[in-house]
Amino acid sequence: MKLFITGASGFVGGAVAAALRADYDIVAMSRSVRSDARIRAAGVTPLRCSLADVDAAHLAGCEVVVHSAAFVGAWGTRQQFREANVAGTTRLLEAARAAGVRRFVHIGTEAALFRGQPMRDIDETYPYPARTPYLYAETKAEAERRVLAANAPGFETLSLRPRMVWGPGDQTILPAVVRMVEAGRFVWVDGGRARTSTTHIDNLVHAVRLALTSGRGGEAYFVTDGPPTTIRVFLTALLATAGVTPPDRSMPGWLLRGLAFCVEGGWRLFGLRKEPPLTRFAVALMACEGTLRIDKARREMGYAPVLTREEGLEHLAAQATKG
Repeated sequence: MKLFITGASGFVGGAVAAALRADYDIVAMSRSVRSDARIRAAGVTPLRCSLADVDAAHLAGCEVVVHSAAFVGAWGTRQQFREANVAGTTRLLEAARAAGVRRFVHIGTEAALFRGQPMRDIDETYPYPARTPYLYAETKAEAERRVLAANAPGFETLSLRPRMVWGPGDQTILPAVVRMVEAGRFVWVDGGRARTSTTHIDNLVHAVRLALTSGRGGEAYFVTDGPPTTIRVFLTALLATAGVTPPDRSMPGWLLRGLAFCVEGGWRLFGLRKEPPLTRFAVALMACEGTLRIDKARREMGYAPVLTREEGLEHLAAQATKG
């Protein structure tokens, strides 16, 4: 089976490519010489194209597309988010259909359902919000809706929804929190009491492997490490793998939300492109419960976590010690 993977120079796509390379013929979207090198390092073949210009010729002979590329920055313009997450996904869907691809696996996110509210023990019947103030959530939701709506006989489409993807190769959560602690900018939101699901990269990769042949077309599936934890417990343990201890100081969520609103307003007023030190999306994620049920993935895909959160943390700490 031949696979086409997007985002293979990044965390999720790179892990998927490296894990599946022994069993499948893989080509991966590459936008630059630098991306070429990263993709080859993962042991797969780079193919020069982007979400802005991908067409059926790039996907010739491919049976499955794994789409993990997205604009995931904490700060950006509506155009940046929409071009990558909505327009880019739409072009890839059209190219895949034209190329005769039979299955399209989209890497989505539970954030597609988020407007700043607690999400407690939810399943896939939970609705998309009518509106959300977060561009990432808005555009990932629209992209997923288009993916699922494209499902048709001979062209099965589905979406995997992890939350807080972490583990070896993480370029977002652990590095960002370490920088904040070391810069003296880290503070718990409401003491870090919010409960959360998490998804180790090995568990997400396992779900992708299953999704190549299982799961119902037109459906979304939550994928997590299993039982939830709290933000404080998880981040404290995650930071410990890097030898970092977070401070105890905390601020109420309502206050941080107000500060983030003001900071973002100032950034937009002055047209600043650099990411602000505080964003509404980041505060909301830290303040609100986000716990997900994986019954549907267990039932329809045969999914079960291959690694517990505790095992993942132990492995990460061991890697850091060896490194």
